[in-house]
Amino acid sequence: MIETADRPATRLATRLAFLVAGFVMACWAPLVPAAKMRAGVNEAELGMLLLCLGIGSILAMPVTGIVSARIGSRPMILLGGVGISLVLPLLAIASSPALLGMALLLFGASLGTIDVAANAHAVEVEKAAGTPLMSGFHALFSVGGFAGAGLTTSLLALSVAPLLATIIAALMALAAIAYAGPRLLRARPAVEDSSFVLPRGVVLLLAALAAVTFLAEGALLDWSALLIDAKALTPPSLAGLGYMLFSIAMTIGRFSGDAIVTRLGGRLVLRIGGLVAVLGFVVLLTIPVGPVAMAGFILIGLGASNIVPVLFSAAGKQQAMPAGMAIAAITTTGYAGILAGPAVMGFVAHLTSLATAFWMLAALLCLVPLFAARVSKS
Repeated sequence: MIETADRPATRLATRLAFLVAGFVMACWAPLVPAAKMRAGVNEAELGMLLLCLGIGSILAMPVTGIVSARIGSRPMILLGGVGISLVLPLLAIASSPALLGMALLLFGASLGTIDVAANAHAVEVEKAAGTPLMSGFHALFSVGGFAGAGLTTSLLALSVAPLLATIIAALMALAAIAYAGPRLLRARPAVEDSSFVLPRGVVLLLAALAAVTFLAEGALLDWSALLIDAKALTPPSLAGLGYMLFSIAMTIGRFSGDAIVTRLGGRLVLRIGGLVAVLGFVVLLTIPVGPVAMAGFILIGLGASNIVPVLFSAAGKQQAMPAGMAIAAITTTGYAGILAGPAVMGFVAHLTSLATAFWMLAALLCLVPLFAARVSKS
């Protein structure tokens, strides 16, 4: 049975779980150059070590889905939140490739745990509220990302030692988790069989669409600056502007997403969002005027902003498999899309061109509006 008492506090606790996940994850990004130097590795070796983060996440996600289905998502949110907070300072002092790889593996496992558990918890809160909330929850992850990267970068710029900077960030995250803990749902999900099962039915389609969307997001992170530079859309020093515009648009879209989903329904949001994202790629790739082409990143961010939240909500409503395990499957597949994105883009760009690789992303995103009716009941 789902708790419905003190619903505003439960919503706040859920938002804090998303905020902490985005915050601590982003704290790692400014530490990468120092971690590379401290471990004494080159770019190729660093790339292999960074895979440990993804491996840890992918290993933890299905396990989190199984455990959440049995005992509820609250313990796993606490485990993941405490885990990422405690491991973060280790990333600032790891002095060898082996230690850095182990710390990244633990960091990734903790991130995967809180990611899946927070989404499973969000589904239950949304059900209890009887109104769309998922986009707002995901918006807090984005806000956490801005805050984490901004805080760590600012502290490092003030010559604060990396270890002290990460301890400050970790204490802030732990305080948020401690506040959220008592307010998270304690109810045990009514699932009799929560053993591992392969995704089936509509969950397979939900996972595929999530993978496509995450692949596009990951590709924009890694390749948008190169595309901007290749097309001479901005001066080289502003090549990162595209991803910044995309991120801001996505955050704005998610903050307004719950109201939009309430008014239009998930099916129409998937259709319109997918089409707007595809239009953004068309504008980016076909219009040679820099400012206009850069507006394509805004369209992509606005269009894609609520696709994943709607997919998670749909996972909570489907009957093919337990909601927690469906969310784990979608999250794992989506994360695999993020990891595979740079490699896939590089392979296609090598065989053809970078522009062709971006056209591939646009074509894949066409699957979202095409299958909107199949995956959403509203």
